[in-house]
Parts: sequence; structure tokens; C-alpha cells
Amino acid sequence: MNVAVDVGGTFTDFVFVKGDGSIGYFKILSTPRSPEVAVLEGLKFIEGVSEVVHATTIATNALRGQVGLELPRVALVTTRGFRDVIEIGRQNRPRLYDLFFEKPRPLVPRDLRFEVDERVDARGYLLKPVDVVAVEALGSKLREYNVESTAIVFLHSYVNPINERAAEEVLSKFTPYVSPSYKVSPEPREFERASTTVVNAALMPIISRYLARLLDGLRSLGAKGLYAMSSSGGLVDVEEAALRPVQLVESGPAAGVVAAAEFARLLGIPKAISFDMGGTTAKTGTIVGYEFELTSEYEVGGEAHHGRVVKGSGYPVRFTFVDLAEVSAGGGTIIWRDEAGALRVGPLSAGADPGPACYGKGGVEPTLTDANLLLDRIGEYMLGGSMKLHRELSLKAFSKLGDPEATASEALQLANLEMARAVRLVTVERGLDPSEFTLIAFGGAGPQHAVFIAEELGIGSVVIPPYPGVFSALGLLMADWRFEARVAYPEDLENSYVKLEEELSKRLGRVDYFVRYADVRYEGQGWELTVPIARPARIEDVRRVFEEKHMATFGFKLDAPVEVVLIRVIAVVRRLKPNLRTPPLRGEPRVRSYRDVNFGGSRVKTPVYWRDEIPVSFTIEGPAVVEEYGSTTLVPEGWRAYAGGLGELRLVRVA
Repeated sequence: MNVAVDVGGTFTDFVFVKGDGSIGYFKILSTPRSPEVAVLEGLKFIEGVSEVVHATTIATNALRGQVGLELPRVALVTTRGFRDVIEIGRQNRPRLYDLFFEKPRPLVPRDLRFEVDERVDARGYLLKPVDVVAVEALGSKLREYNVESTAIVFLHSYVNPINERAAEEVLSKFTPYVSPSYKVSPEPREFERASTTVVNAALMPIISRYLARLLDGLRSLGAKGLYAMSSSGGLVDVEEAALRPVQLVESGPAAGVVAAAEFARLLGIPKAISFDMGGTTAKTGTIVGYEFELTSEYEVGGEAHHGRVVKGSGYPVRFTFVDLAEVSAGGGTIIWRDEAGALRVGPLSAGADPGPACYGKGGVEPTLTDANLLLDRIGEYMLGGSMKLHRELSLKAFSKLGDPEATASEALQLANLEMARAVRLVTVERGLDPSEFTLIAFGGAGPQHAVFIAEELGIGSVVIPPYPGVFSALGLLMADWRFEARVAYPEDLENSYVKLEEELSKRLGRVDYFVRYADVRYEGQGWELTVPIARPARIEDVRRVFEEKHMATFGFKLDAPVEVVLIRVIAVVRRLKPNLRTPPLRGEPRVRSYRDVNFGGSRVKTPVYWRDEIPVSFTIEGPAVVEEYGSTTLVPEGWRAYAGGLGELRLVRVA
């Protein structure tokens, strides 16, 4: 049996396919200090586990300094004269007028940055070979300093890694983990390449030990295989994850977008917005032509401002990522008032421990879950009745902020505006009109807020997929294997793509299809845009696609030559997907109960349905509440909901 496990900040979700083809699922509270504990505890309830596919936030949490995930002692070995490149960085300031701003602390202190006298020029010619004897002496020093992981970043190794390979061979004898840039980030720009390689080196011991503990636990349960979700939306094996753990930084959020893209394909929705709201954050991404959007740059461990990553506040990573915007708006997000008395939502979260006040686990701060409970938008029981929510504790928490119900209503409106802003980042700022898209909403809290966000953006169609509370975990079972290769400044575009594809085919044995991308810019520009490339790759087609994206993104194009800075190929190996079709129910569903729900100003007597009892094509007029295991869908007045043939719930605006 294949099992998908998605470790979130509040819950750890499990999804598996039963012997009769139906899908089983459940949620348990996460164990943030030791994520594998919750994973192994949950797997004990599933018989016959054979293979586990896994999404985790451990890489991000480690870089953010979570207790119990201390970073190892890391050294940087680089070309003479470049030891301070990771500290100098780019001359951008996240807060221009903040006199007390401090750059992120370098992951490698200056006394652990070492220089080697070697040189390869920008065309790849070897000017000075590395001195192996000097590197061996350096290795002895690393051992003396108890260095656990070493990053190697030599100048221009992305065009010729000969010196990095020689240093890697020597230093592997002295430190347990070695991360050379030619294996991690073979791209131009010394600072970004160095930062990516150092981040990878810092994560290698943490991820390797975590995967080893998880594998040991899986073997004790009789499981044989373990795979991880990468930030690019594909699965990688344990060896790949341990070698390049930097690609796991956005592992968890990527799974939800993969699930949404696959589900959009099944439903025939070419333009969709993935909206995933869990216990800690809300994530959103776009899907065009059934493919999720990708980006090649990310800043990990930094600050976010209304869903936008603040440049210069974290550690740049150059790798392929699913293009996401993320805001601190989850069920556990804390609501508070600032010194001026203004109501604020986030960024702090109650997480899984102690969790929202209504969980009864010691939390005293009001959260978005408490707000929904006070307004009766959700019931007093979660997870199919196995988890009781304490309304009196939510009331007590909100009483500190003023009138509880009015404050809760205002807080939810603020959260919806913030999440709508995140959707605009991945649509409007990419030259896309959100009103042309369908919103696919999931996560434990997503269906509670989806319609209100859709109204804010002018979206008239919302889809709640089956099993929304564990839909990201389901995405792991729907994901394919994806492996990447890249080369900088290709001389012959088509032949360079063919060589990369041959390299991946030889390495993997079987490839179902390849996806081509290129990082392109106008000559003289400082940054590139990543664009998809058709076959055969011709520069005139590259220019056309690039200028279309440049116009959509920036609103203009130039009469100037374009250059291809980097090409990348993603090899996709398809996996067998679970069958989502559900047998149609007959008859009409019964109304389980009625609740006086506050939809934003006044309370309305509202029928409550159980989702599994709604037959295909049955229509529900708003206002209504649809409950299920792990989530609740709100259908306000002016909206209509009906059940689709794949188990989805479709919401359409009628007024």
C-alpha cells in the first residue's frame, strides 16, 4: 500500500488507497520538534504500508531556527578573494530607511570561510589548477575545527567544474558532508550560487539524519520505499533528497498545487488558482493550461510582506520552485491589537501546540479558528466528531479584544483581504486576470474562506475538491517523478537541450516526457524571466515567448537582442494515479441540523449538510453549510453549490 504523508505546522495528514480502490485518510496533530514522531505514529494505524511519499517543512523550519533543528557547523571553501561573497551579497536593503536594519546572519562565520588559489575563466578555460596538497592541508584544518558540512564554490565552475571536482574528492575524506556548487546550482551569479550551495550544505546533515530516522522507523513497520516532494512539484528519491536537500525548502506547499493542477486536468479547467489554507499559512499558485507555474528564484528564511518575499531579508536560493505566494493566515493565526488599538491578524501562529484557544490544550490567544467558531461558521466538533472545540474558550480569548462577535467578524474580513492580496500576486502581477480563473480551495480552512476571497477578486466559480482537508497529501499520490538538469549559456540551443535530455534518460532509464525551460533576458538586463520552450528550440521562438511574458509582466518590450542565460530540462516519469471517481448517490440528502450562522453582519438560520450524503448534481442554494471530515464549506447567500462526478463540490455565483 502506498501512503502519502504531509507534515504541516498544525496537523500531519495521511492519505492511502484501500484494497477496494477507495481512498482512506485521517489527520493527527504534528510534533514540530521531531516531525518523524507524528509520521511514524500515524503509519501504525495503516496495515501493509509498502511505500511512503512525503512532504515536509523541516528544511524551512531549520533555516528559521526552530528549536530542536539547530544548524550544523558549516565551512565554505572558495576561490581566493571571494570568501566574503555570502556576506557582501547584493546592495539591496529590505527596509530602506531603517537605521537599525541588520542583514541575515551568514550561515558560515568568517573564520570558517577558506580560500583556495585556483582559477577558471568565464569561458571555462582552466587558468590555474587546484593545489591538491593545499586542499588536503585545508581538510585537516576542517577536521580540527569539527566542521560537519563543507560548501565548495569556485569561480565559474558552472561552465567548467574541474577544480571543484578535485577539491570535492579531497575534502570528502575530511568532512562527512560536501556540497559542491556544480552539483547544486550550476548557474552564473556568484552570490546566488554561493548562497544556494551554503544553504544546501547546512541542510545536508539535518535532512540526511531525519530521512535516516524515518527510514529506520519505516523498516520496523515493514515499509520499503520512501520518496519526498521537491519544491518543483515532483517526487525525488531519498538519495536525491539527501544530496540536494535545498530542493525540499517548499516541499509541503508544492504538493497542494500539484494536486490542484491534476484535478483541474480531470475537470477540464485550463485556468485555475490553487488556494491552500491550513493551520499555519495560506498558499496560492496559478495553473494555466493544466500546468502549474514555476520560478527559478526564492529567498528562504526571510521576511514576507503581504505574501511577497522581501528581497535581502533571507538566503537566496536558485532552484526550480512552484511559483507560490504565501501569507500568515491559517486556522491557528493569532488575532491581536497593536499599540494604536488597530486589529491585526498574524504573522504569529498558535500552531499545533498549544493551538487555538478552542482546542483546549492551553492556548489563550484568539485565532481565526476561534473566530469561525464564534460566528458558528464551523461546528463544535472536528475530524468527524473525534475532536471537540470549546466555544467558551474562544469567547474568553476574544473578550480581551472587545466585543467578541464583532471582533471575530472584522478579523475574518482582514484575513480574507490578505489572502486575496496573495492571489493577486500570482495573477495580476503575472499579467493574468483572476476573474478568468476558477478557484480550487482546499486545506482544513480553505473552504471556509474560499467564496469570500472569490467575491473580493471577481471570481464567479469555486471548486472544493474531494478530501479538502488532506488534499495536499493526496497531491503526493498524484505527483510524478521530476528530475532536473541545466546548463548555463548554451552555444547551440537545440543540441544543448538534446544533450541534457540524453543525460537524464541515461541516468533514469525511463522518461515519459521532458519539459523545457529557459531563463531569458534582453542583453544588458540584470535579471531574467523563466519561459517554457517548445520543440525544436529556435531563438526566434524563444524571443517571441519571452517578449509575450515580458509584456504581460512589465507592460513593455524593447527593441533589443535577447540572450539565453540558462536552459533547464525537467524529466517527468509518470506514476499511477488514484481513481477519484465516486459512485453517485441516489435521492436527496437530509439536513442534519440548523445553525444561526453569522455570514458578515447578521445571523441567518442556515441548514447544515454532510458532504458524503450529497448525490451527484444535487443543488444547494445558499446560505448553507456543508460539513465533512477535516473541513467545512460555507455557501453564503447569492451562491449555489452542487456535487460533481469526481466528488467535487462546485460553487457558482448567482447574484
